[in-house]
Amino acid sequence: MKNQKNQTLLLALLIVNGISTILHYIDNFVNYDKYPQPTWITPDSIYLAWSVLTIFGFIGYLLYVKDMFLAAYACLGIYSLTGISSPGHYFYSAQHVFSGKMHLLIWMDAIAGISLLIFILQSALILKEWRKEREVNI
Repeated sequence: MKNQKNQTLLLALLIVNGISTILHYIDNFVNYDKYPQPTWITPDSIYLAWSVLTIFGFIGYLLYVKDMFLAAYACLGIYSLTGISSPGHYFYSAQHVFSGKMHLLIWMDAIAGISLLIFILQSALILKEWRKEREVNI
């Protein structure tokens, strides 16, 4: 794949992740008392976590577009945690406690995060785009 196609795919994945995480995190924030989670998680920490992790996604995209792949992979990997970590709710209660909407938001978020992680792994391990960065910087 050419880098322009990968940039477009990455942007699409980030938009999907952004929509997914904002829906899940807003629902978690608004319905805080209904989501089983550790006691150290508060509504404010949910907002803060989403804000900080989303910044990593934005920076990761900018680094990727500038062919700074290794730094981009690190930032995008951190951002993917916004979705990948969502099934962690299931460690704190039985599944029957969750509503259908909560299950949908959790798994939509997880799938989006995993998709982003797959993109990173494909770029790094299969396409080896990071070699381009090395060639440019020599």
